[in-house]
This record gives sequence, C-alpha cells and structure tokens, in this order.
Amino acid sequence: MNLRDLKYLIALADHRHFGRAAEASFVSQPTLSTQIKKLEDELGVQLFERAPRKVMLTPVGEEIIQRARGIVAEVESMRELARRSQDPESGSLRLGAFPTLAPYFLPHAVPALQAALPRLELLLVEEKSDVLLAQLREGRIDAALLALPVHDEQLHMEPLFDEPFWLATYHHGPLSSKTEVRMDELAQYDLLLLEDGHCLREQALDVCRLSGAKERPGFRATSLETLRQMVAAGAGITLLPALAVRPPVSQPEQLKLLPFKGEAPTRSIALIWRRSSALTPLLNQVANTLRNCSAQLLGA
Repeated sequence: MNLRDLKYLIALADHRHFGRAAEASFVSQPTLSTQIKKLEDELGVQLFERAPRKVMLTPVGEEIIQRARGIVAEVESMRELARRSQDPESGSLRLGAFPTLAPYFLPHAVPALQAALPRLELLLVEEKSDVLLAQLREGRIDAALLALPVHDEQLHMEPLFDEPFWLATYHHGPLSSKTEVRMDELAQYDLLLLEDGHCLREQALDVCRLSGAKERPGFRATSLETLRQMVAAGAGITLLPALAVRPPVSQPEQLKLLPFKGEAPTRSIALIWRRSSALTPLLNQVANTLRNCSAQLLGA
C-alpha cells in the first residue's frame, strides 16, 4: 500500500465511476482498476461494490476511505508546511463559504485578500455548511467561512464579525408603514424560510423562537434570492442578512427593508480550519484581513 493507491481509492469514492476516477487521477482505467483490486486483495476485504453503471462503497470501504482521506491530508499538510517555510504567503488556499454569505461577502473579501497577500492563489468553493465541514475535516479545503456555533474540537474557530438581520416585507404589506420593527412584533406573522440544509434557515428559526414568530407552512425556498423575490411578490415576510441588502446588491422595487429597533438579531461568522493545519500562520493573516473588510462593510 502506498500514497498513490490511497489517492486512487479516494478518486473512485468521489466519482463512483472507474472511468472518471481514472481520468481525474491521470491514469488509464485498467491501471486504476488493477491497483484498486490489488489493494482489496492486500487488505482481504471488498472496498467497492461493482454493479452495472454504478460503483458503491461497502461499509468497511466507507471506514477505510475516511482513514485514507486523513492520511493523504496529513501528507499534503507536511508538504505544505515545508513549502510554506520558504515562502509563507505564496501558493494556493482552498477557501469555502456557504451560499447565503458567499455572493455578498466574497466580492469584497477577495480583492482585500489579493491586496494583502498578492502571491496567494485563492480557490473558492461554495457549498452548504454541512458539506463544507465534511470537506474541511477530510482535507479537501483548507478553511471555510461558516456561521457559529460549530462543535468540533479538532477545528479552530476564529470569529470575524456579527452580521445583523433586516426584515424584508412587501411595500404594500401590513408592515410597510413602519421605519423599523421590534422583535416582539413578529409574533403575529409567519416567516418565509429556506429549505433544510441551509444554515440561514436555522438562524431564522432561532429568531422565530425568540420573537414568537412561526414558519409559513407549505413553502420552503431553495435560495435567498427566491426568498427575496417571493417577498417582493407579496407572498410574506422574511429575514435577510445585512450583507445581502447593502449596495451594490439590487433590491426589487416592491421590497421594503426594515431594521430592527434596539438590539437586532445577528449571526456570527467565523473562519474555521483544522487545528493541525500547517497553514495556521497564513490563516491568521487571512482572518485579520477578512475581519477588517467586514468592519468596513458593516460599519463596525
């Protein structure tokens, strides 16, 4: 067993197809198939269930793949540590962000990072939070912008900023005459929310629990932009994070945005990475740059 074989295993687990896994590994399909079979023979277990047009991991295969990812990630970390010791601010950084933050923060954050770390190549990934956490633990990304709390002792969490929410309502709706809104006023309303899997949904549900509001039954949006357009069409009210409502993000004419009176509900954003990462000194610099960028955007 060697590192190359482990990478073949991971490629096949990711692609679930011998041809695509071979292409991603820059080898022929027979070569990859032969090495996978040799590894199975060496271990004495079947790692993959081979069916027509489908490749599936066996239960023991799932466990071995997880360990293989950890081993490969640690080896890559060692190489990165050696390389970074010669030029700490160069190379690539694989950075993840979730969908209700990425389109509104990264267009500001990326230029700030490029100015602060001009030799650094940024590779950006946008996924839901649970996917980003899995990729982070497996070493497939280096760091992620995520909403707190995140419970994992193997991850370091560097708080960046608290992002307040605004209430979005229809411009002829029952709240349209107001210039601000109190939390307790939401108790009489149902809110439009995102579907399961979006951390913004969980954050909005927390606000519902605090204010006494409820989720509107029968509707769950797939994106924040769908929520925005549904409110503009008069379908209800929702919560929008501050970065998603500030210029240059355009708002529909029929949408009215209301700040909260007093202490507004917020979500806490952090830069999160593995405690074992060789990139920790660099990621601290990245965190400071992102923190300064967010302070300018939010007026903190």
